[in-house]
Amino acid sequence: MSEGNRPYRALGDSLAAGRERAFVGRQTEIALFRAALAGDPAASPVHYLHGPGGIGKSMLLRRLAQEARTAGRPVVEVDGRIISPTPEGFAEAAKVAVQDPGAVLLVDTFERCQGLEGWLWDRFLPKLPEGNLVVIAGRLPPDPVQTSDPGWADLLKVTALRNLVPRDAAEFLRVRGVPRQTHAALLSFTGGNPLALALAAAVTLKDATASPEWTPSHDVIATLLPQLIGNIPDQQRRNALEVCAHAYITTESLLQAMLGDDAPQLFAWLRHQPFVEATATGLFPHDAVRELLEADLRWRNPEGFSAMHHAMREHLLGRLRSAPETEMLQATGSLIYLFRTDRAMSDFNGWREAGLVEDQPYTPQDRTRVLELVREAEGEESEHIASYWLDRQPEAFRIYRSTQTGVLDAFSAWLRLSEDIASDPIASAAWRHACSVAPPRPGEHIGIERFSVSSQAYQRPSAPMTLMQWRATGEMIRGERLACSYVVMRDDGFWNAHLGDINMVPAESRPVVGDHSYAMFFHDWRAQPVSPWLLEKSNAMLTGTPMVQTPLERSAELTVLSRPEFEAAVRDALRSLRRPELLASNPLNRSRLIAESTRPLADVLKLAADALLEERGGDKRHRAVMVTYFKGSPTQEAAAERLGIPFSTYRRHLTAAVDRMCQLLWQHELNGTEITPPENSD
Repeated sequence: MSEGNRPYRALGDSLAAGRERAFVGRQTEIALFRAALAGDPAASPVHYLHGPGGIGKSMLLRRLAQEARTAGRPVVEVDGRIISPTPEGFAEAAKVAVQDPGAVLLVDTFERCQGLEGWLWDRFLPKLPEGNLVVIAGRLPPDPVQTSDPGWADLLKVTALRNLVPRDAAEFLRVRGVPRQTHAALLSFTGGNPLALALAAAVTLKDATASPEWTPSHDVIATLLPQLIGNIPDQQRRNALEVCAHAYITTESLLQAMLGDDAPQLFAWLRHQPFVEATATGLFPHDAVRELLEADLRWRNPEGFSAMHHAMREHLLGRLRSAPETEMLQATGSLIYLFRTDRAMSDFNGWREAGLVEDQPYTPQDRTRVLELVREAEGEESEHIASYWLDRQPEAFRIYRSTQTGVLDAFSAWLRLSEDIASDPIASAAWRHACSVAPPRPGEHIGIERFSVSSQAYQRPSAPMTLMQWRATGEMIRGERLACSYVVMRDDGFWNAHLGDINMVPAESRPVVGDHSYAMFFHDWRAQPVSPWLLEKSNAMLTGTPMVQTPLERSAELTVLSRPEFEAAVRDALRSLRRPELLASNPLNRSRLIAESTRPLADVLKLAADALLEERGGDKRHRAVMVTYFKGSPTQEAAAERLGIPFSTYRRHLTAAVDRMCQLLWQHELNGTEITPPENSD
């Protein structure tokens, strides 16, 4: 038909042409289908595509239908949403695929008739003529019991559809005319999910003022979430999804800590969701699902999001402190991930790229390559200094190999200093700075992230730099008797804002090695211990404000006591237990011991006294200190009489009890650990 000389063109033709222009990616899946169309004997006649909502299954099926029609094949399209989910209903909708030789059967939304799967494999598909092709697409993977049948081994190709790779996702935005300056924000939010990309692109095109800081509107979130995750059965499963979205990796133990005894069932439910991936270490949701769940909860219930964040932070902090050395890096990355929505953190930590390199301990066989790397990046003087430290603290060095090539591309070192080291100008400057502003006490040391060298990007964000930061952070959090720490970077200003934002204060000294000067960023862990540090960072992230940088003068807020001063304060506190106004003014209240504790000073003293019961002969010392201080005998003579023992024996028990309590509490002060109730306590 035509109108005058103009050929007739249906609206559907224009619709198909528009879809063709907008289609990107999926080249592997298309190539496999083309091989089957061409009769390649190695090609599979049945393809099963599965993936979560919005991943592009329907778009791909439309493209495969076009490929089949172009090849001259009859195409039969079956939509699980509109057929009767019975063998009779399916067979009726697909009957042409059984009758016509060479037909191509395309089944979309198969999850709506998943109950037919056994019948499909056993009864329907075996009836198809040889040469016919089948593509089935659904949210759920095929039943492994059915697909493990050896008869299907050469006939079936199962493909889990993933998000578009970054190159294809960027092309997706380009062909739609999305302004380039918004691409990074849209790609970060969607993770390459085609549906999320399409909706975000449409919204951005309507907004003439779209900026590089684009974030999804509430309308976008409300539209996308139901399509990506479907209907959630109950609030407990919704809570599990929100935990999974906030965590880097979700384990059953994390769910147990966050949601209680339903954790096994919730974990099992999560692992079967099509938008959740399973790894060797746990579960994580697809990027778009993660971002939407996070954004929705923060808007809908900011108090609930805050409570979840704080609880998860404390759980992951405890896990990091107790993790074996081999798990420290992963535990640190999981803790830092909680702050990823803070640009000051996400711009300098590449969680996606972290798997490109592997953190390994240094071995003597690595020496030549390590020295070569530092010489190329920093010069011969730095090479000599690195050689010095390799001889004295080889255990401080970590090397980073590419997981693809095995090549050693980067290294770092976390040095522990307990004295001035004149052979290294930077270590010497750090030691002198520490002694001038926060002198280490006997038994304490300072830590220095001394070398951060990558062959490709030196000290710019990269996969090796991400792991170097995680290791340094883990060492700071776990360091026993760590007084203060220094992060050393080339003095070019690049890291100033990021390190300042996490309360690493720049020192005035700028030591020079060879042709380069270096900046040192300092933190006194006795003045601001780990828990308050992370709490302040959490509050900054939750409110969207920068972390308040702690000036050195703020150390007066927490008292750094010498051991004699500390023990004198313990004795004064015991004498003040019955006088709250005196106890409140005790300097221990401003010590690391109490700052790192969730308990008041009186309770901490009681726990130290109870700890005596776990030691040989400790029951006598425990009774002496309890009667004297906690039960409030008017005099020591009265306490001895109450205990029914000679005064000299009582004095010996009491002196031993207080001395031992001072020793126990001092160890907790140095290590930054919280004293806990004895195991046999009620």
